[in-house]
Amino acid sequence: MKNYQIEIKWGILFVLMTLVWMLIEKLTGLHDIHIDKHPTFSNFIAIPAIAIYVLALLDKKKNYYHGRMTYKQGFISGLIITAIVALISPLTQYISLTLITPHFFENAIQYAISKNIMTAEEANNEFNLKNYIVVGFIGSVVIGIITAAIVAIFTKSKNEN
Repeated sequence: MKNYQIEIKWGILFVLMTLVWMLIEKLTGLHDIHIDKHPTFSNFIAIPAIAIYVLALLDKKKNYYHGRMTYKQGFISGLIITAIVALISPLTQYISLTLITPHFFENAIQYAISKNIMTAEEANNEFNLKNYIVVGFIGSVVIGIITAAIVAIFTKSKNEN
């Protein structure tokens, strides 16, 4: 566990950032009055998400590898962060969608149906906790792996493989 304290710290910070992001989305109306803008603005979570991976790998490089980190070491560290985030993602989704913004699904379903984006059946299948937990888990794994792979390129020490 001691070898992974940095990854655990940054994984938890990532989860907290996600919850704060959801609160900001809720407070700015992206889950109700501005739900039409939600698909666009929700993508901006990538900015703090990537920043957390960068800061995490730099932290690992400086404080664990004493300033010398290979690509492989950085990538593995990023994968561990990804695993932590993915394992906690069902709880994150549950907290977000039952405590922070309990009416999100109702609003999203109503919007999708009223704008003829989806049928009622399609909207109900798309906008529900079970689906969001599954998609959130898979998305956090896939996007986390890609992010770890790219960030490790930029955080590895020069002349290190």
